[in-house]
Amino acid sequence: MVITSLDPRRARRIAEQVPDPELPMLTLADLGVLRSVETTEDGTVVASLTPTYSGCPAMAEMRADVSARLREAGYPRVEIRTVLDPPWTSDWITPAGRRKLAEHGIAPPAPAPRGGPVPLVLSPTRQAVACPRCGSADTEETSRFAATSCKALWRCRACREPFEYVKEI
Repeated sequence: MVITSLDPRRARRIAEQVPDPELPMLTLADLGVLRSVETTEDGTVVASLTPTYSGCPAMAEMRADVSARLREAGYPRVEIRTVLDPPWTSDWITPAGRRKLAEHGIAPPAPAPRGGPVPLVLSPTRQAVACPRCGSADTEETSRFAATSCKALWRCRACREPFEYVKEI
């Protein structure tokens, strides 16, 4: 099937539905990595993505999935661009994305730090992360790194359940 009328809104709706390969309960739109979808004068659909981390191993899969979905929908010419500026921030995760993370036992990130350089702190800092299962704030980080570099492992002291936390950036 080839689309004769290139509708950038339709192309955007298609790209918005592509699931994240590492967090499949989220779409790329939920995660905030889908920056834009446009069509050029020659009919090429250009989708722009921003990685959550530089060197994110999921970017190749994201690009391939968006391209495949658009081609399957009848768009013959597709270009995927990587946009690094401004860099992705966890604040771009939509409210629906945050809700879906919590529903799947993953604590959504707190607001990202604002206002210039991050202060150097030489002592451990205590970060309050609520348990996505029981809501308790009596939690502890067990590992700064989880299955992916954008998540950390935490444990709830109240319900004793482990959970992942999406780090704020």
